[in-house]
Amino acid sequence: MTKQKQIDIGLNIEAPKEVCVDKHCPFHGGYKVHGRTLEGDVTRDVTNKTANIEFTRILPLTKFERFEKRISRIKAHVPPCILVKKGNLVKIAEGRKISKTKNFVVVEVKK
Repeated sequence: MTKQKQIDIGLNIEAPKEVCVDKHCPFHGGYKVHGRTLEGDVTRDVTNKTANIEFTRILPLTKFERFEKRISRIKAHVPPCILVKKGNLVKIAEGRKISKTKNFVVVEVKK
């Protein structure tokens, strides 16, 4: 029996069961994640290997003693070993720039 190599990317996340040959995959390629990790909903998954992630953040308004809700949208790379659909809750991690607008990669799907 062959033992499967334990893949560790520095986060408490299990590696996907599928194997891919994408060079921007943090589990099977050489892409290293560092920096922020965020959770959000997938709003678009039409483009190839890219998904739009939307999350809300709350900012305080000290003058009016209230809070303001803002929505941020981030484009993230989706490796072929992770299946993402519109409406899924995903966890993304920051890394180096992949393209002009992408510097995050999807590391986990939380349904």
